[in-house]
Amino acid sequence: MRLFIPIVLLAASTRLSAPLHAQTPLPTTTYELLRAEHARGADMRAIDAALASGDPVRQTLAARAVGRFEQSAFEPTLIPLLTARSALVRREAVNALGQMRSRYALAELLPSETDVAVRAAIYETLGRNPNSATTTAQTLTDGLRDSSAVVRSGAARGLESLLRRTARTAAPSAATLRAIREAVQRNSASETRQLLLLALTAANDRDSATVAVALRDTSPEVRRVAVALGRIWVNDPAPMVRWQALRVAGTCARAATHVRDGSEHVALLAIDLLGEQKCTDAAALAALDRASRAGAAWRHQAHAAVSLAKVAPVRAAAVVSRLAASTTWQARVYAANAAKLLKDSATLRTLAVDQEPNVAIAAMTTREQAMRALTSDHAGLALAAATQLKGDAMLAGALPQLRAAFDRFTAMQRVSLRDPRAALLERIGEAADAPSTAWLRERLSDPDPAIASAAAQHLTKLTGSAVAPTTTRYEPAAFPTAEQLAGLDGATATMRLRGIGEVELVLRFEEAPMAVHTFATLASAGKFKGLTFHRIVPNFVIQGGSPGADEYDPITDSFMRDEVGLARNARGSFGISTRGRDTGDGQIYVNLVNNFRLDHDYTVFANVTRGLDLIDRVQEGDVIESIVVRRSTTSTPRRP
Repeated sequence: MRLFIPIVLLAASTRLSAPLHAQTPLPTTTYELLRAEHARGADMRAIDAALASGDPVRQTLAARAVGRFEQSAFEPTLIPLLTARSALVRREAVNALGQMRSRYALAELLPSETDVAVRAAIYETLGRNPNSATTTAQTLTDGLRDSSAVVRSGAARGLESLLRRTARTAAPSAATLRAIREAVQRNSASETRQLLLLALTAANDRDSATVAVALRDTSPEVRRVAVALGRIWVNDPAPMVRWQALRVAGTCARAATHVRDGSEHVALLAIDLLGEQKCTDAAALAALDRASRAGAAWRHQAHAAVSLAKVAPVRAAAVVSRLAASTTWQARVYAANAAKLLKDSATLRTLAVDQEPNVAIAAMTTREQAMRALTSDHAGLALAAATQLKGDAMLAGALPQLRAAFDRFTAMQRVSLRDPRAALLERIGEAADAPSTAWLRERLSDPDPAIASAAAQHLTKLTGSAVAPTTTRYEPAAFPTAEQLAGLDGATATMRLRGIGEVELVLRFEEAPMAVHTFATLASAGKFKGLTFHRIVPNFVIQGGSPGADEYDPITDSFMRDEVGLARNARGSFGISTRGRDTGDGQIYVNLVNNFRLDHDYTVFANVTRGLDLIDRVQEGDVIESIVVRRSTTSTPRRP
């Protein structure tokens, strides 16, 4: 989910007193610029000096910083950079305007702009922030005919963004769709084809001839998107393509066959589909029986238990009983899910008091269980308890326990624990009475603006008078010292995965210095040791690094700010989990495919350089044994 925190920034004033092209003394260091970016516009002196310096490195960093503020008031500081001598500066200025949702007429720059990377950025940004869907589509389709493959890729990015945002409410013209189909035929570049196919997907244009061309592509990524677009079956050698084909065109017979697929992603999907599609033929039941037998891998047993509960409850009972006693807690979670389908109250009562919080969450069905869970320090369990109590007839009687739970999480002084506190506050607001007024007023100055705002809304409803929060801006953690950042530019890391192997990473300090610093600090302190990957979404991402093995328990005490820009959520890139603007929690995700739709919204801080095949093998519950960061021994900074 994406809940956006209100941010109060100082208004932009008239700046750039020195000509942009003048070679003036360099009054700022890279460190000062990074620190100014961290301040989110509260102190613009270093950024103003850099913008006026004429130095392309500093101007590029300053433009990126201004874009990351995402405040239109700063637009005047970027406009002059669109004519800077350096193409790096112009490209960053264009992207920054896109980041702040500017409606500046960038298309007017195309006739005079000669640098292909800048032209590509203009086309991409036009699609992100269209002034008019119709005219923008025409401009972007013109870009598809450019002589440069770089520019054509930028135009394809723009079209994918445009149609993803607008196609449902404003169908693209026949001319636009025809231009995209023709571009798929003309362009063999994998990334460009993927983007164009995704644009057609957004428009629900499933042209069979276009799909046929894409299915012959040598890139599995292209074939995967083509299969999703055409919703057709292929038995492809690439696991990502087979998974996609089974997802969109799987049948009982196909699923039964692929339960034994060499890719565990495909095999687990096949097991799930046998339940989802209510497959009760002999081959399907035999496949589920094999997957659920005691000697099978626990994940196969677990998924099969849920599917059997849907199609063969009698067969499922014994499997659920066995899994409920498993030493692997994730297997017990599946046992609880299957027990709910079977209405097996005895198993659910047992699992509801399981020592593993995630098992108790899966088994929770009663008010009493929720009330007991309110005493837990596990964020996910407390959130589940608050959710279970929604609309409860006796909710008012639970106010003391709800407030105590909220206060306990607040006392941990971890602002990043937003999710359980927000859920608890919602229940408190639902049942609040006059005596709750004083308690709610104390929450108006909570360090988290989202919590303070919610408290103000509850008070407004309770008192009948408008109440404003005291906290309107989140104060981030202090910016690290130069010594703490030393060696991170050019740093690498090794992640050891238990039973799988080692994955090598290059850390992208030049793109996300704070994210790299936080990741390196956590890794060096051993904070990731023993944590798991709890979220596995084939053909999307894997996510891990939560102390609670869930979405809600952060690894950081403070929120991490976003560092979005030109870094891509490409296959093999690492990013930071978030629940809205500037609310990173330190959990990491890895892109299993090119996830273009995540670009410009999620921070990318590393890329896999060796071991991507191992990342493909990661499954739910796999353990991070260690992460070792190696800082660079050179002090020469790389250009942005």
